[in-house]
Amino acid sequence: MSEALKTKILELFKNQKTGTLATIQDYKPYSRFMLFFHDDLTLYTATNKETHKVDDIGQEPNVHILLGAQDANPSGAYCEIEATASIEDSKDKKEKYWDDSLSKWLGGPDDPNYVLLQLKPQKIRYFADSASKAEVLEL
Repeated sequence: MSEALKTKILELFKNQKTGTLATIQDYKPYSRFMLFFHDDLTLYTATNKETHKVDDIGQEPNVHILLGAQDANPSGAYCEIEATASIEDSKDKKEKYWDDSLSKWLGGPDDPNYVLLQLKPQKIRYFADSASKAEVLEL
């Protein structure tokens, strides 16, 4: 694994919290904006366990994430991430990754419907900007 590439990816993860998560629903891709957190290269995102994305992941755990490439990102760097999703329901992790902005959808870290999606990357394609060639990290 290229440590230099991993460092660039982790810097992007640290600075870019909003991205898209795509699942498969009725044999078609379905994307939505999500708030992402990370522990090393593993990403987490909060959701209500009664959502379509949880059902989608139960049927097909392979997901795609796009992170970066936003107006708030002056570098223009972004990542395309192929990952395997699973449900994470541990109290410790839910408290660790709780963000008050989630209160629009969830009642708090103790909300019984609050779960995390754990997203384990298999491949990360890092682009320094929209004109650059991808650097690929395979895990």
